Amino acid sequence: MSEFDRQRAARAVDELLRAIGRDPAVETDLVGTGERVADAYAELCAGYAVDVDALIAQNLIDQKGDGVVALDGIALATMCPHHLMPALGTATVAYASRDRIIGVGAIARVVDAFSRRLTLQETIGTEVTRALYKHLAPRWISCRISMQHSCMSARGERRHDAKLVTLTILGDREEAQRALGGVT
Repeated sequence: MSEFDRQRAARAVDELLRAIGRDPAVETDLVGTGERVADAYAELCAGYAVDVDALIAQNLIDQKGDGVVALDGIALATMCPHHLMPALGTATVAYASRDRIIGVGAIARVVDAFSRRLTLQETIGTEVTRALYKHLAPRWISCRISMQHSCMSARGERRHDAKLVTLTILGDREEAQRALGGVT
């Protein structure tokens, strides 16, 4: 991805405001909105700049294990690529290790790297599991994500309490489902 152009993004937001009949140069509450939105998008799309393979490789630990490692309650935010509106929620990443584990902070950073993009929730889970599976070579790995999408609550259907839940499992699916209690 090319480098983020903050000034161009700010101008585009100002132009969008003008297109809906508002003038950010005149209306006091809109002065500086273009810059603030540009800064927000720079942060919300920062995942494109992360080298996920390097992040994982730097945090691997050679350690045999027969147990399940699960990190629950990983807060995440993403931007819907269809409406450019945020979705907020949590992720749980679990895996059955063989010969390697990874630092739990690194798991959270991997989730963050894939979620801080213009991406679908379904894609986040797939990318997280593929990246970690590639480096950890576990018996199985899963990523469960539950999110509320503002494109669903603030417009369209206006279902404020609706959550989208996705589950991705790689490896021994039957073992994973037994270990996770028949996850739904």
